[in-house]
Amino acid sequence: MNNQKNAPEREHMFTNKALLLLVLPIIAEQLLTSLMGMADSMMVANVSDAALSAVSLVDSVNMLIIQAFNALATGGVIICSNYIGQKNITKANEAARQLVLVATAISVSIMLICILFHRPLLRLIFGSIEDDVMNAAIIYFMITIISYPAIALSGAGSAIYRAQGNTRLPMNVAITSNVLNIAGNAFLIYVMHLGVFGAALATTLSRFFYAVTLMIMLHRKDQMLSVRDYLKIRPSKANIRAILAMGIPNGIENSMFQFGKLAIQSSVALCGTMAITAQAMTVIFENVNGVGGVGVGLALMTVVGQCLGAGRKDEVIYYMKKFVRWSYVVILISCLFAYAIARPVTALSGMNAESARLCVYMTGWITIVKPIIWPLSFTTAYGLRASGDVKFSMVVSSLTMWLCRVSLSTFLIRVCGMGPIGVWIGMFSDWTLRAIIFSIRFHSRKFLNHKIVES
Repeated sequence: MNNQKNAPEREHMFTNKALLLLVLPIIAEQLLTSLMGMADSMMVANVSDAALSAVSLVDSVNMLIIQAFNALATGGVIICSNYIGQKNITKANEAARQLVLVATAISVSIMLICILFHRPLLRLIFGSIEDDVMNAAIIYFMITIISYPAIALSGAGSAIYRAQGNTRLPMNVAITSNVLNIAGNAFLIYVMHLGVFGAALATTLSRFFYAVTLMIMLHRKDQMLSVRDYLKIRPSKANIRAILAMGIPNGIENSMFQFGKLAIQSSVALCGTMAITAQAMTVIFENVNGVGGVGVGLALMTVVGQCLGAGRKDEVIYYMKKFVRWSYVVILISCLFAYAIARPVTALSGMNAESARLCVYMTGWITIVKPIIWPLSFTTAYGLRASGDVKFSMVVSSLTMWLCRVSLSTFLIRVCGMGPIGVWIGMFSDWTLRAIIFSIRFHSRKFLNHKIVES
């Protein structure tokens, strides 16, 4: 008689209900943020095409900074999740405190540098764009720079809550913050007629509301992880080193991604305001149809981190496969949703007919390709990073970004004259190559050999 067959299966660490309670608030938060971003763009578009182009160009720079802060937060999630998996709550709390300290120090430094060099930075990145676009870009950039510390602390706070499995609280704060942002935009743009300045001010104030609220919430004692006595936090080399060891490769990967987008944006800028406007709105739709997949990936990081902390590598494989399947479903639904609203949104935004047609055309191609390729190229990568395989993910993502997306897009736009559709052809090739490489890495199981934190 085979006793192995009769042995009861070990229960999984997370029930389906627990996973859904983890995933759904993140998806809701990401979707709401993207929809609010779309509403912002619609309001700005009603000011002028130049205003929308300026906001789009500056946001591509801001996203570079935001992704760096998100990478730092990712390092915090991985470390805190591992300690929680080990049931070492004391070390998890100390890691959370160090994450807040590092996020504050880095974000204030970057804010001061960008304030001092804002004009040279914009000129260096975007070159000789039209004067009305540049003037609006300078205004928007100067105001939103002030929000960098708020972005960093929001990311750190959300990461600390995600690590302990509480995604509902950050979602609720995000809802309130985004509602305030939209209300502020509507008032400052339509009532006060402040244009780009009003949009930037509303965004900055809502970001500070989000950050301050999360920091106050983290002060509570009735939760697994809390951050108290902020002024008494002192640097801990071991914790900072561990966070940065996970965060820096993610930061480099995200920065390469954003630098690549800036390089592509500079090529699109040569095509004129119509192309910039169409590309700007298409990027917004692409963000909307990707939020579900991003939410699944962020939740997967918490799950993988806790599984590894508990020493259950078999669970990592199980949950990565499960979350990739979920990602396929979520991406398909969100892509169909984004395409369905594309025409109404471009009409309500007051976009000119040529820009609107090009935007809908590009969104259609994204709707076809993204559900096929995206889950394997991105959801898998979230699991690899959470397992400590951050350097491999960084190298692969950076190489595919520059060899496929940037180089091919630049060639198609500048040499072949294909316009902004060349951006998406380059992106599809990047996704495809990345999906192949990450799938091979997953099946090799080599990503499970990393040691993230000491027991």
